[in-house]
Amino acid sequence: MALRPDDFLIGELSTRSGVSVETLRYYERVGLMPPPPRTEGGRRVYDIRHLKRAIFVRRARSLGFSLNQIRDLLGVSPNGDLSCAEVKALTEMHIAVIGRKVTELRKLEQILSDLVAACGGRARSGCPVLEALGDCGCGGVAQTGTHLRVGPDRPA
Repeated sequence: MALRPDDFLIGELSTRSGVSVETLRYYERVGLMPPPPRTEGGRRVYDIRHLKRAIFVRRARSLGFSLNQIRDLLGVSPNGDLSCAEVKALTEMHIAVIGRKVTELRKLEQILSDLVAACGGRARSGCPVLEALGDCGCGGVAQTGTHLRVGPDRPA
């Protein structure tokens, strides 16, 4: 296949879309980008459809959509060809997840702020931050999750 005037190679697609070359190849491997035709020398040849798709995926990723959600939005999954109502529902679920993450981040921010406020910034021994990180309340047995205690009776 010879390059037409409106075709471009992967480097130009990367520049124009703001998506790295390696990420474009990855998106092709996982089915988010349609496989482009190749030149006789094996180089990928892209067109405006690929550019629009790469920009769509980049924007969706920047909004926190997962690759599977993007597949659904693009209609390239078994759940594809979503109606506007289904896209709305998927987006509302995504907003709810973001809300839960924001709540968790606010809790973490408060815990860390309390620890910093309690820290005199002097000797390493007695450092509230290090003590909180090392105190799992488990008698030396590791636990998962955030179980920091801030202050004598204040669970985080």
